[in-house]
Order: sequence, then structure tokens, then C-alpha cells
Amino acid sequence: MTDHGGDGTPMSLELPRLFPEPDAARVRCTLDNVDAVEWLQTLPAASVDLIVTDPPYESLEKHRAVGTTTRLKHSKASSNDWFSIFPNSRFPEFFAEAYRVLAKNRHFYLFCDPETMFVAKPAAELAGFKFWKPLVWDKLSIGMGYHYRSRYEFVLFFEKGKRKLADLGVPDIIDEPRVRGEYPAQKPVRVSEVLIGQSTTKGELVVDPFMGSGSTGRAALSLGRRFAGTDISPNAVALTRSRLSSLV
Repeated sequence: MTDHGGDGTPMSLELPRLFPEPDAARVRCTLDNVDAVEWLQTLPAASVDLIVTDPPYESLEKHRAVGTTTRLKHSKASSNDWFSIFPNSRFPEFFAEAYRVLAKNRHFYLFCDPETMFVAKPAAELAGFKFWKPLVWDKLSIGMGYHYRSRYEFVLFFEKGKRKLADLGVPDIIDEPRVRGEYPAQKPVRVSEVLIGQSTTKGELVVDPFMGSGSTGRAALSLGRRFAGTDISPNAVALTRSRLSSLV
């Protein structure tokens, strides 16, 4: 596994070695600590097999202001805020780059709340993606909220070209308890395992431009896929590195 420093300078391995080159099979994981869109711009076109990601969407600011989310509060492990909001105004450039780097006949999954779905879906479609449907991650217990406290999160299912899912019998609701007491809004590894198992085969490259605690990377590596990810938070990169080190 290799990573890059907070100033974007490669520490040991250039990112392009992840892609079609003679030694590509030896590179299973690479991490970066840069802005998601800037990072995607460094990747070759049509070089990624799957994107699974959970942006810190703009609506979180509204929820924090009225006390209905803990996602942006300080962590016990750090005196710094974990999240820098990714504004809705940047979704067009993000989806344009995501579409460019994704190979043909590939999938893209985006975690979001219901409010963000109405912004993200049309922006992704304008970039060229086909929208299939929102999947539901049922957390099996209620969280914070005001009107009808939240128990679920959407996973928007997009496609570039056409690719058959591995198992057409998998339902559109994924039941998995939320992760408590760790990284804020940490996703259960099993949720990403379902998505990755449905949309990739062994050896293919899974990418997460907002990797947070690295759950997508852990799922990808455990299933025999390659992983590349970035996060603007140095704390997130450090946590991801520690969680993935035993798998590479």
C-alpha cells in the first residue's frame, strides 16, 4: 500500500502505476490526501471499474445548525473537525470527472440523504450517467431527527453503459446496523461489500474519492479487488491507512 503526503507529493509510488501497466497487478492499494475532484483529474480516462463514495454533503450544515446530526462535531480522537463540506455547487464538476475516469459498462454508487438526492441525481444525469434507482441502507435503529427520525440512508445507483449485476436476487434494501462510537458516519464494511460484490470481479479497481475511514477500501481489498482513495482530511487518511494495512 502506498500513500501521498498532505501537500500532494508522492511519498513512494506514483498513482498511475495502478492502471494498465506491466506491474499493475502488484499494486493493490493507494491513498491520497487531496481534494476529491483534483484527485480524479489526475486519473486516466476509463481507468476505474467502480466508484463507491459518501460525500460530506451540504445539507449536513443545515442539520448541524438545528442539532439533528453529529456528523460534523469534533471526534474524541481529534480536536479538529473531521468533515469539510462538499458544496452542492461542485457536484457538476465532480460527476463530470467521475464519468470520465469510469470505464464503459461500469457502475457508480453514491451515499446521500433524501435532500441531496434531488441535487445529485440530475447533476449526474447531465454528466452522462444513467440513473437506475435509489437503494436503501436500513440502519435498523433510529438516529437523530425532528420529523420522523432517520433510520435509513440512500445509495444512488448509476451506470455508465450497461453491466449486469452479479446476483439479480439481491434486494434494494440492505439491512445492516450503523457503526457507533468510531469515525463519524462510518459506513459498515458489509454495505460496501454488497455493492462491490454486485458490480465488480476480482482484480478490478474500486475508487472512493471521499474515503473517510476507509470502509470501501477494506471491503474492496477483502474481496480481492484493488482500491484507490483520497480524503481531504489527514485524520481520515491516517485512519484508513491503519485499517487497511493488514490487508495489503
